Amino acid sequence: MRETVSASTDGAEHANSSSTDSPAPANPDDKPPIAEPPDVATEKPSCPHTLPADHVAQKLRTDARHGLSDEEAAARLARDGPNAVKAATGASLWGLFLQQVANALTLVLVAVAGLSFAINDYVEGGVVIAVIVLNIAVGLIQEYRAEQTIQALYALSTPRCKVIRNGCSETVKAQTLVKGDLVSLSTGDVVPADLRLVQGVNIAMDEAHLTGESAAIKKMPDAVFADADMPVGDRTNLAFFGSSVTRGRATGIVVSTGMDTEVGQIADMLRRRDKRERGGDGSAARAFWSVYKSLRRILGLDGTPLQVTLSKFALFLFGLAILFAIIVFSVSQWALHDNVLLYGICVGVAVIPESLLAVLTLSMAVASKAMVKGHVIVRRMPCLEAVGGVTNICSDKTGTLTQGRMITRTVWLREGLTGTVDGSSDPHNPSSGSVSWSASPARSCINAFLCSLAHCNNASVTDGRKEAETDSSSVVTAFESTQWKVVGEPTEIALKVFAMRFGRPGTFLGGLVAEHPFDSSCKLMSVVCGRPLDPQRRVHTKGAVEVMLPLLDESDELKRAIDDKAEELAAGGLRVLCVADKVMTGCPDDAQDRAKVESGLRFLGLAGLYDPPRPETAGAVRQCRRAGISVHMVTGDHIKTATAMAYEVGILSKDAPRAPGTVMSAADFASLSDEQVDAMESLPAVIARCSPLTKVRVIQALHRRGAFCVMTGDGVNDSPALKQADVGIAMGDRGSDVAKEASEMVLTDDNFASIVTGIREGRRLADNIQKFLLHLLTSNLAQVILLLIGLVFKDEENMSVFPLSPLEILWANLVTSSPLALGLGLEEAQPDILERPPRSLRTGVFTLDLVRDQLMYGTMMGSLCLASFMLVAYVQPYRGYRLLPSGCNNGASDACDAVFRARGTTFATLSFLLLVTAWEVKSSHRSLFAMDERRAGPLSVFWTVYRNKFLFWAVVGGFTVTFPIIYMPLLNTSVFKHQGLGWEWGVVLGCVAAYVVAVEAWKAVKRRFALGVDSHLPNRDGA
Repeated sequence: MRETVSASTDGAEHANSSSTDSPAPANPDDKPPIAEPPDVATEKPSCPHTLPADHVAQKLRTDARHGLSDEEAAARLARDGPNAVKAATGASLWGLFLQQVANALTLVLVAVAGLSFAINDYVEGGVVIAVIVLNIAVGLIQEYRAEQTIQALYALSTPRCKVIRNGCSETVKAQTLVKGDLVSLSTGDVVPADLRLVQGVNIAMDEAHLTGESAAIKKMPDAVFADADMPVGDRTNLAFFGSSVTRGRATGIVVSTGMDTEVGQIADMLRRRDKRERGGDGSAARAFWSVYKSLRRILGLDGTPLQVTLSKFALFLFGLAILFAIIVFSVSQWALHDNVLLYGICVGVAVIPESLLAVLTLSMAVASKAMVKGHVIVRRMPCLEAVGGVTNICSDKTGTLTQGRMITRTVWLREGLTGTVDGSSDPHNPSSGSVSWSASPARSCINAFLCSLAHCNNASVTDGRKEAETDSSSVVTAFESTQWKVVGEPTEIALKVFAMRFGRPGTFLGGLVAEHPFDSSCKLMSVVCGRPLDPQRRVHTKGAVEVMLPLLDESDELKRAIDDKAEELAAGGLRVLCVADKVMTGCPDDAQDRAKVESGLRFLGLAGLYDPPRPETAGAVRQCRRAGISVHMVTGDHIKTATAMAYEVGILSKDAPRAPGTVMSAADFASLSDEQVDAMESLPAVIARCSPLTKVRVIQALHRRGAFCVMTGDGVNDSPALKQADVGIAMGDRGSDVAKEASEMVLTDDNFASIVTGIREGRRLADNIQKFLLHLLTSNLAQVILLLIGLVFKDEENMSVFPLSPLEILWANLVTSSPLALGLGLEEAQPDILERPPRSLRTGVFTLDLVRDQLMYGTMMGSLCLASFMLVAYVQPYRGYRLLPSGCNNGASDACDAVFRARGTTFATLSFLLLVTAWEVKSSHRSLFAMDERRAGPLSVFWTVYRNKFLFWAVVGGFTVTFPIIYMPLLNTSVFKHQGLGWEWGVVLGCVAAYVVAVEAWKAVKRRFALGVDSHLPNRDGA
C-alpha cells in the first residue's frame, strides 16, 4: 500500500510524534523524475558530505522530494546489485573438512592404516581408520554447528525500510534499495544504507557500531563540510548503514549501498586481505590456497600454538617410527616374514599415540559445550586451548566493558545537595538501585528539577509487563531491557528513568505549546508547556553547562559554583547537562521565539550521565590481573571518559601513581614510530579516540613483544583488529555480522566477564591436554622400551620372541588408553587455575615438567613390564634359564606355554600400570593419597579417584575387561597370543606396587626441590 507524500518535514512538529506521512501539496510542476535508460550510469558523489543535498540529488539523477520512479529503481537494482554487505569469506563445509584432515597427526595415522592393510592386518587398519573417521566427524560436526549458530546471530541489517518512489511512500526490503532512493527515517529505525540527509527534525543517531561512542550523534542535514577526509563520526549530514535513529525524523538520499557503504568498506578490507593471501578469487586460486594452507598446517608453520606443536610432534614421531621399524628389521636380519613386518609396524605404531587426535577432539567438543553454557560460542575449536594462553586482552569500551546504555549517575541541585544512584544493575529500570542524598532536598526544589527532566525529553520508557510487545514486522525497533522497553536517545532515556524513580511518568502526557529541539550550534533543548486559556506557560530547558550559564538569571557566585561543580563531575568521566526552567507570560507567539524562551532562566540543577560498566566487569578485570593477563581499553570515547571508566573497572589502579604513557590518545600513539612504541616500558592501558587502524597497530605492537592477544568488540570498527588478533571475540547480541565473521569466538551475552569463563575453560583444557598427553606418551615410551629391548629375547632359531603380540599393543594403545585419556580430558579445573600466570607459548604443552615426568614414568613402566616378562619366561620355579622355544610368535603350543604366560603377565602388568597412571597424573606434584586439599586422612584417596566419575568407571572398566581378555579360551591364545595366569598375578601386583612407590617418591622429590613450579609472572605486556 502506498501513500502520496512530500519529502519536506515540518520543523515545528513534535519530534516524538507519530511518523505518519502527509499528502504532498498539489503542484503541477512537481513530477516524478523521468527514468534514465539502463545504460546511463549515475554519477556517485565521492564525498557527499562536502556537497549540498540538492547537488547530491543532481549527481545521482534523483528527485529530493519524490524519489526515483519504479522503473529507474528496478534498472539500477539490476545494474548495481542488491544492497547487501558481504562478510569476509566464511567457512564452507568443504573448508571445515579440510581443516580437520590437514594435520600431521591425521596423515601419520593414514600412513599407519595403509601399512596395516598392505600386510593384510585388517583389524589394526580398520581400528585406526575408525579413529580417523571419529576425529573428523566430531570436529566437523562441532565447528559446523558453531557456524550455524553464528549465522542465526547475524542481525546487523534491517530487513525492511520506508522509501519514497514516484512521490509515494512504501515499505520495501532493504536489499532492494539503490543509489538515489529517497528513504524516510523515524525514531527507532535502523539506517538501511549510507544516506545524505535532505531534511530532518531533531534527528540524532547511535553510531556506536562505527565510532565506538555511546552518545547519540546529532545530525545536521543542512551542513556542508569542506574537509573531504574528516572522520566518519564528524560527518553529521550523513547517516550510515547500521546506525539506529534515537530521536526525531528525517529523509535522506541513498549515496552508497552494500559494499560501498562505510560498513561494507570495512568488510571489503577483510575480503581483500584474504584475496591477497589467496592470490585471487578464482577456483584455481582458492584450490591452491587451500593446499598451501594445509601444507603449512601439516608442517607446523601455521595455526594455533597447540596445532603447531602437535604438527611438529607428529612429524618427529613419524620419523622415530620409521627408525624403530628399521631397527626391528635389522635385528631380524631383514628376514621380512609377515610376523616380522607386523611387529616392525607395531613397534612404529607404539611410538604414535593413535588415540591422541580423537581424545583431543572429543575433549574440545566437550569444552565447547561447556563454554556454550558460559555464553561463549566457539567457531574454531583449536582456539579453545589457545585462549588459555592469553597474555593480553584488548577490549573496546562501549557495550563490552560497559552496558552500552546511559544512566544518570549524579545530580546536583541548586541547594548544593548531591544525589547519587547506587546499585543499579539495569539502567532502563527505574526501580533498580537507589538514590542517596548528601542531605534531604527541599520538596519544591526536587520537584521542579524532576518536572524539567520529564518534560524536556522525547524519550519513552514503558513497563514491558504491562504493554503488548512491538509487532516483529514493524520497521520501528526498540532497545529492550529485562522488563522495560525504551525508545529514544540514550541521554534522554537516562534522564527520563531518573525522573521515573520519583514517580514521574515515562511518556509525555501533553500540554506542549512549543518545542525548540537540540541543535549542535546552540547545544540546547527547550519545551514550552501550558494549559489552554492559561496565560502562564512553563519553560523547561536543558543543555551544555557552558552554553546555559549566560542564559541563567542567577548571581555570579552561583554561576561560579555551577561551573566548578560541572568541572568536578566531568573530571569523573560524566557527561554534564544543566537543567533550568522559568515561567513565561505575555503574547502566545513568544513561545515560538527561541531567544525569548531561552533567557532569564532559573537554575535547577546539574545531571551527570555516563555509560555504566557491566556489574561483572570489575571482578573480571581483577581476575585477569590475578591470572597474569593485562587488559587494555581501546575506545573511541574521549580520554577523560575512558580514563574514568578505566579506574572504575580496575584497568587503572587507584592505589598506584599513573606512569607516563599509561593513558594516551590515538593521535599521540599514532605519532610514535614502531621503534618508539617498542621502546616503551609497557604499552598504554588506555587509548582513547581510537580508529580501526589504531587498534590494529596496538595488536601488532603486542605481537612484537611476544604477547598472545585477544581482541574483543562488537562494532564493525572492531573487525580489522579482531582479524589481526590471535583470538578475536565478538559480541553476539549487539555485535555486527562483520565482527562475528572476523572472530574465532562469540559472546552470546555480550558480557566481558564471559571472557574469563572462556580463559578458565581454555586453561582447564590446556592442563587436561597435558595430563592425557603425559598418560599417552608414558604408555608409548614404555612400549618402545619393552618392544625394542625385548628384541634380545631369542628363541632356539635365534629369532626374537615378542614380549607383546601386535593386537596386545593395539589394545593397550586404543582400548585401554583412550577412555583413560578422555577421562583425563574431563578433569575439573584446579582451584588456582586463574591464580597463576599464562603458560609459555614457546614451550606450549610440552613443558620441561611434562618431558621429565614422561621419561620417569615411561622408563619405570617399561622396565617393570620387561621385568615381568623375564620373571615368568626365565626365572619361574619350574623352568630355569634357557633359550625360548621357537614358533611362539605364530601360535600356541605346549612348548610355548611359558612364553604365552609371560606375555599375558606383561599384558596385565602394562594394562594395570596404565590404569593406575591415569589417577597419578591427575596432579603432577601432589600425592595420590593427598591430592584433594579439601579432604584429609587416608580415605581421601577414594574421594580423589571418584570425583571424576567418567575416569573412575574407565579405570574400573579397564581392570574388569582385562580378566576376560586373559582367560577367555581361543580369544586369549588365538587372538591375543597369551595364556591365562595363576601365580603370575603376584608378579603383576608386585610390579604395580613398585610402580606406585616409585611415582610417589618422584613426586616427593619434585615437591622437595620445587621441580616444575613456574614462578615467573609476565609483565603487563605479556613479555
